[in-house]
Amino acid sequence: MRTDALSEILSDLNSSSGDIEASAIVSRDGLIMASLLPSNVEEDRVAAMSAALLALGERSGKEVDRGALDQIMITGQNGFMLVRDAGEEAVLTVLAKKDAKLGLVFLDISRAAKDIAKIL
Repeated sequence: MRTDALSEILSDLNSSSGDIEASAIVSRDGLIMASLLPSNVEEDRVAAMSAALLALGERSGKEVDRGALDQIMITGQNGFMLVRDAGEEAVLTVLAKKDAKLGLVFLDISRAAKDIAKIL
């Protein structure tokens, strides 16, 4: 049931914006909990990288006195990878198009992360 609820959050997130191409919910130890990733993307690698990025981002933020981590954004030629804390147990990773309206994407991701945290 919990997996179904997480999958539904991802489905709602992906359909909320044409700018969001894919998403995944990952445990903090790097395991996939739910995903809507394209077939050419390896879930296990995304999970491991997402958990590592979040851990490193949190540690880096503390070291330079930036406060609690909100999210990490990687910008590439083909778009964005956004990694956001989703409560004590999970990380939300989103792939967005290169011409995405990031303000709206950030809002949708924030809402989804809160919903994920409530379920977990």
